[in-house]
Amino acid sequence: KLSLYTACAGVHPASTLPVMLDVGTNNADFLDDPLYIGLHRPRLRGKEYDEFVAEFMTATQEVFPGVVVQFEDFANQNAFRLLEMYRDKVCCFNDDIQGTAAVALAGLYTALRVTRSKLADQRILFLGAGEAATGIGDLVVEALASQGLSEPEARKRCWLMDSQGLVVKSRTNLNEHKRPYAHDHAPVGDFLSAVKAIKPTAIIGVAAVGQTFTREVLEEMARNNERPIVFALSNPTSKSECTAADGYRWTHGRALFACGSPFDPVTLEGKTHVPRQGNNSYIFPGVGLGLVATRARRATSEMFLAAAKSLADQVPHSDLEQGSLYPALARVREVSAHIAVAVAEVAFARGLAAVERPADLHAFIR
Repeated sequence: KLSLYTACAGVHPASTLPVMLDVGTNNADFLDDPLYIGLHRPRLRGKEYDEFVAEFMTATQEVFPGVVVQFEDFANQNAFRLLEMYRDKVCCFNDDIQGTAAVALAGLYTALRVTRSKLADQRILFLGAGEAATGIGDLVVEALASQGLSEPEARKRCWLMDSQGLVVKSRTNLNEHKRPYAHDHAPVGDFLSAVKAIKPTAIIGVAAVGQTFTREVLEEMARNNERPIVFALSNPTSKSECTAADGYRWTHGRALFACGSPFDPVTLEGKTHVPRQGNNSYIFPGVGLGLVATRARRATSEMFLAAAKSLADQVPHSDLEQGSLYPALARVREVSAHIAVAVAEVAFARGLAAVERPADLHAFIR
């Protein structure tokens, strides 16, 4: 990830530091392996774990005042909790939650440019209910709230599907992060049935379960929508919900498709579709650059909204015509600069910047 800060946003490598917090392991093979380089002890849990993370977070502010802390690859049970614990105290963000959310929302904004419809008119069904799904859902809700919808009305546009079925209010075993998306609805056990029941305008796959956007699912989406939005965002390729070829083939070339794994262009009935990856590398390097350049005190949801809008705005009409919902990755330095400017604008507008606003913000970021 730090290499991508440099490659995608020009952040000097000397300004980055990778840190792994070793809290032990419950893997018996590792514990018995003399060559395992981690701590040979069971994983920390509960109060001890929280105290260890608190010690680290306090140290970051003492040793590197103004540092941006990016949480990466924390498990669900800790990711949401730690983000809530520290987001209003230090400049930090969780890329699995917020970066993924911004890149997905950007793809939705771009797709809506094609369909000429509004975000408020969408029904989004997520295959998955972890950090990525609820992160995207939360940012979609914030986007809708900024357009005047109440939070309950906005949440009604987002539905989650986990390994137990559709997330509905009658389920009593839901984790905290799923409960806001538990709606009044009869239980639904499988994804195809959920697509038939909810009739979503968009399906977003973030469960890392391969081939779950089946022919039947895609044909149902095409029956219900003139331009179905299909985001198969899981990676690697073996875990992608469907291939680009299937995504286009089973919707008769009408899908607005984005992927988490790389796929070659698909030619169908004489038209070539060029799918692009909804990859976090479009978002977090620019966000980080904007935070560092302004020495921002906090990383806010409004900044990720601004980043999503900026990314969507940078997709030219020529890309839309070939089915590309994201700009060419070769342009990522330019894209990151624009995103950093958008983030910086929020930092200055909300009084979160620790530097004076320059006369030419874009030149300053560059």
